[in-house]
Amino acid sequence: MDKFVITSMRESAGKTSLIIGLAKTLNNKLGYMKPFGARFIYKKKRLWDYDAALIAHIFDLDEAPEDMSIGFHHSKLFYSLDEEATKAKLLETLGHVSKNKDSIFVEAGKDIYFGTSVNLDAISLARSLEGNLLVIVSGDEDTIIDDVSFLARYIRMDGLSFMGVVINKVVNIDDFNDIYLPRIRQMDVPVLGVIPIIPELTYFSAGFLADRMFAKVLAGESGLNRQVQNIVVGSMGVDAAMKSPLFQDHHQVVIISGDRSDLILTSLESQVAAVILSNNIVPSSVIISKAENLGIPLLLVSTDTHETAKRIDGIEPLPTKEDIEKINLIEKMVRDHVDLKAFVKDAQG
Repeated sequence: MDKFVITSMRESAGKTSLIIGLAKTLNNKLGYMKPFGARFIYKKKRLWDYDAALIAHIFDLDEAPEDMSIGFHHSKLFYSLDEEATKAKLLETLGHVSKNKDSIFVEAGKDIYFGTSVNLDAISLARSLEGNLLVIVSGDEDTIIDDVSFLARYIRMDGLSFMGVVINKVVNIDDFNDIYLPRIRQMDVPVLGVIPIIPELTYFSAGFLADRMFAKVLAGESGLNRQVQNIVVGSMGVDAAMKSPLFQDHHQVVIISGDRSDLILTSLESQVAAVILSNNIVPSSVIISKAENLGIPLLLVSTDTHETAKRIDGIEPLPTKEDIEKINLIEKMVRDHVDLKAFVKDAQG
């Protein structure tokens, strides 16, 4: 049984998407665990990691998402588990998720350092589970070079099975391969793939946004499948909004305080993808009725406009089980740009 610990130098580098693509491409029996849950969801008195739930649903895993993580908060883990107890818990979880599986993907926290104080960082996971460590690097060219240089110079890999790096979300892949890739290879860091940025993978649905923001859907539930491509903060006047091309794009989500009835109506008339109502302010029944008739989701959140925009900016646009086209695109992305022979000798493709 092959064990792969997937980590990244920075947050939102594409760990979960790469795991989905590898699992679909290799087409074997998948096991998954997310020891340190970060994007946690609490529903029906159950706490689980969003990524764990996503993988479980896409691949119809028998294991419950909450059983794929051993903790969610530094403070609780720090006082409940020491280093030996953490390792024992990891091995117990591994035994649970690995029954009759060919490959186990262990997704580390938001970056390679996350969880160090509670022995759940990526390096500790690879050592405790005796897994193969893969690091994802993404960002602009300078960030990628800096991160790979730091990895090569300062992160100790002794006693580890270090597979190498996958470089993700590259804007200009031809220039990168010609100019930057040779410099990275000189660092003796194995490069298992260079993946271009794919715009379609950066979009998500209004329903996905509602779930990730824990928003209450006031109206327009029928439009939760609308595609979101850009976020606009509605802080301008109505006249300026009507002249702005941003309000004419049907793939925009507009963040507006719930007491700005004028801007909310303008957004609805412009047929935006969705309207996020900040500050937990519910608009009038007239507006709610209009949104319902148009099928435009009204999503109510408790945070203010600035904090709402900040949180949305940090959302990784992962697919849902129903996003067949996006999942197929992720699979093709991995098949075309990742060295699959590094994962299994008889990898397809």
